[in-house]
Parts: sequence; C-alpha cells; structure tokens
Amino acid sequence: MDFKTVLSFFGGIGLFLYGMSIMSSGLKNAAGDKLRGYLEKVTGKKGVAILIGILVTMLIQSSSATDMMVIGFVDSALMNLSQAIGVIMGANIGTTVTAQITAFDLASYAPLILFVGAVMALFAGKTLTRSIGQVILGFGMLFVGIGTLKSAIKLLADSEGFAKALGLLDHPALAMLFGVLFTALLQSSSSSIVIFQAFAVEGLLSYDQCVFLVIGAAIGSVTPNLLASLTTGRNGKRTALLNLYFNLLRAALLTTIVLLFPVVLTWIKALSPGDIARQVANTHTIFAIFAVLVLSPFSEKIVKLTQLTVPLKASEQQVLEDRKLVYLTDITAKTIPAVAMQQAKREINRMGRIARDNLDRSIRYFFNPAETELFTQVEETEETVDYLNKTIEDKLVELRSLQLSDKDVFRLSRMILVVSNFERISDHAENIIEFADRLKSAKVALSDTAADELRKLSAAVMDNLDRAMKVFEEERFELLAETTQKEQAIDDMQDAFIHNHIDRLMHNACDPLGGVIFADMCTDLERCGDQAMNIAEALVRQQQSA
Repeated sequence: MDFKTVLSFFGGIGLFLYGMSIMSSGLKNAAGDKLRGYLEKVTGKKGVAILIGILVTMLIQSSSATDMMVIGFVDSALMNLSQAIGVIMGANIGTTVTAQITAFDLASYAPLILFVGAVMALFAGKTLTRSIGQVILGFGMLFVGIGTLKSAIKLLADSEGFAKALGLLDHPALAMLFGVLFTALLQSSSSSIVIFQAFAVEGLLSYDQCVFLVIGAAIGSVTPNLLASLTTGRNGKRTALLNLYFNLLRAALLTTIVLLFPVVLTWIKALSPGDIARQVANTHTIFAIFAVLVLSPFSEKIVKLTQLTVPLKASEQQVLEDRKLVYLTDITAKTIPAVAMQQAKREINRMGRIARDNLDRSIRYFFNPAETELFTQVEETEETVDYLNKTIEDKLVELRSLQLSDKDVFRLSRMILVVSNFERISDHAENIIEFADRLKSAKVALSDTAADELRKLSAAVMDNLDRAMKVFEEERFELLAETTQKEQAIDDMQDAFIHNHIDRLMHNACDPLGGVIFADMCTDLERCGDQAMNIAEALVRQQQSA
C-alpha cells in the first residue's frame, strides 16, 4: 500500500461526499420551500408523519437534514414531539434509497452523466432546470467517486495489515462500534453504507460484517442532530434524543433478531444472490422498515422517555396546557349550533386572556429588563397565541358546516375578527420586548419624563383592554361608551407624548435611539388600544342590527 493509493482512497471518498452534497443541494433548490411545507403539514396521524419523513428524506437524500428541520420545527413549536418521532422514523427509511441507487453499477456511464449535468447546471436559463442539472451533476460525481474508491480498494486489498485490521470487524460488537464511529465522522449514514458496499464488492468486507456495520451506522447518524441540539432550547434537545433513543432501540432489536434468527440474513441474501452490493442495500432498507413497523406502536413511550431525560419545567407544562383547545373540540353533524357558538366564545375568551397577560408581561419587561425570564415567557406565549389563532380560526370555519341562523353566521364572522385582534395584541407584546432589548444592548436609558409618559400610556391601554374584553366576554354593551371615551383619551395621550418627545429631541434632552424606541413604543401601545376597541365593538353591531 503506497501513498498514492491512500490519496486515491480518500480522494474517492471526498468526491463521493461532494457529489452527495451537490445532489442534495440541487434537490433542495428544485423542490424549493415545498419540503418545509410538507413537514409543516404533519398532523397527529403517525402514518402520515412517517410517510412525509420518507418523502422528504428521499428528495434531499439526507436523513440528517430532515432531522435538523424537525428539530427546528419542534424548537419553534410548529411541531410537537409526537409528530416529530413519526417524521424521524420515516427519515430512517427514506435514507436507505441512496444505497439502493449506488448498488447499480453505473460507473461506466458517469462521464456522460457528468457532461449532461454540467451543461444543464452551467448553461440552462431557468432556475429549475439548473437545479435539476445540479442534481444530475452530483449524481455523476457520486459514481465517479465510487469508481475511484473501488480502484483504491483493490490496491488496499493487497495490504496484509489493512486486511488484518478489517478482520477485527468479524466480531459483531466491534463492527457495530466501527459503524457508529465511522458514520459519526462522516456525519452521514448514507455515505458510510455506500462505502461499506464498495469494500464488500471488492471482497474486503463480508456480508455478515456489513450487517453489523449497517446497524451501527444508524446510531452514528444521529451525531449531527446531537451537535445541532446544543444550541437549541429544551424541546430541540428532546427531539435529538428522540432520534438517538429510537436508533438505540432499533440497534438492540435488530441485533437480537440477527443473533437469534440468523436465517433472516439468508432470506435477505436470497433476494439478490451473488450481488453483495444489492444485498447490503436491501439489508439497510429491510432493517429500517422492520424497525419502524415494530417500534412505531411504542412511539409515545419513546417520547415519554425523552421527557424523563429532559424533564418538563412547570412553565413548559403550562405552555403545553395553553396550546390545547379546552372548549371547542370535536365538531360533528350532531353538534348543537347554539352550544358550539357558546364554546367558541369561551375558547376565544381564553385566548384573549393569554394575549392580554402577554402584553402585560412585555410591558413589565420593558421597564425591568433585568427580569430576563419575562422575555422568554413572552416569546413562548406569542408562539402559543399564534397556535391558538390558527387552530381556533380553523374550528370557527368548521362551524360554518352546521345549520347556523343568519344571526349566528354574522356572529361567527365577528368572532373571527376578534381572534385576529387578540393575535395582533400578542404580536405587539413581542415588539415591546424587542424594544427593551435594543435599549439594553445599546446601554441607553430613557429619560425619567419619557419613562413616566410610557408608564401612563401603558396603564391606560391595559385598563381599556380589560374593559373591552369585559364588553366582549359578558356582552356588557353599556360599557362601550366609556370604552370609546378611554380610547380617545389614549389617542390624545399618544399625540401629546409624541409632541413632547419632539421637543426633547429639539433640545437634545434625550438620546436619538431612545427617542426612536419611545416613538415606536407609543405607536405599538396605541395600536393595542385600537385592537381593544375592535374587540369591544365586535358584537355590539349585531345587537344594533337586531
């Protein structure tokens, strides 16, 4: 074994990995944001989640990339752990497609594939065509890399030391450990399986060795997710652990089956006799499908295990409770319209109180930025309100399928507007904590006069929001005149404070950045007042028309 052979070996691996990367990038570009859209549509149905995981991973040729997206979705509350584990299981199946493709001997066609891909990627006018060309180019590089790798492996086969080292992999535990470490190094189970295929084709690895290397590779594939989860929140960490626990259980299950029933391997080999590359690919695919079929019924147990490992805090438990519909649940043809309308209003009232408390929390943080836990609570609650906004609106749309009176149809349309206004109030809460952070980062403080004015405006807005919610919740329309009067007072207050602010700027009595944030804060608070007025007036028009 000479130095040139070693260079050729690593060059083949590098070319193969780069081809995989280019192909994956091309597929992502060709599919655009649809891939994320597929994941966002994951529902509570486990089978749907698994199928979407398979589809997305087949398209991007990377289970790690799919898992990374899932971690991001769970961390940002767009997906829960029960949905995530279905996608993760599907990704484990989808990633086996690569080995099935590379089991075909297309090395002789690689130059033509490279030429076609390069022409399309470099000279095509349409973005989609260039992306497809990128996929074809990566595909060609992948097979050129495999061809280079196989050529180097043939020379390595003459090395007694190298052959002896591979002989250590006869022990299942050592083979699995090597599969874990090698895949962790490459950060891609697809890549490591293809390399094991190449070694097997050249006679350096036996099929039985490859079986345990494949099992170990699945565990090693979670390394990128574990590393990525270090920078995420607790839910992101739980998602990475979901993947780890699933693959550890998968490894234990498959190892037990293989050791107790070695005839299984005989059956798999019989599917493609004499073709070890296909045998390895089939093993990879069959193992993945079998593990998902056996372990998917226990997915909720795996979720609970991750929650035991990274326990739910009281605040997280509250978030989970807030993100469930309490009153407006199942709507069927037998649902009584009058009851459903009352449940809808109670659900909206509940969402309103959550949004109201979030605005109050953001104002407290603005004046006390040292209370950093308030910042996190506002962000988490904003995500909760966004979830409730979408979920409640979907349920209100479902109510239209019932036999509603004209009065209820009008009332339903007004309630949808109220939901939207509560969501906007929570949006303003998020803006307010960002104003506070900008002041804190710049080490700028508002003048005492400016701070007192904002406190006065904030108190007036919160007071009128409470009054407006009372009008809506209890239909106390006699309070509407006072609510309107208070809203006008808020508008007048904002005008006066902005005028005072301009005077302070003219006399250099305030910091320019502080002045900008003061004006933005006044605007956001005044808009919250407008939204409060919309909420108060939502149902009164119905009373007037009646």
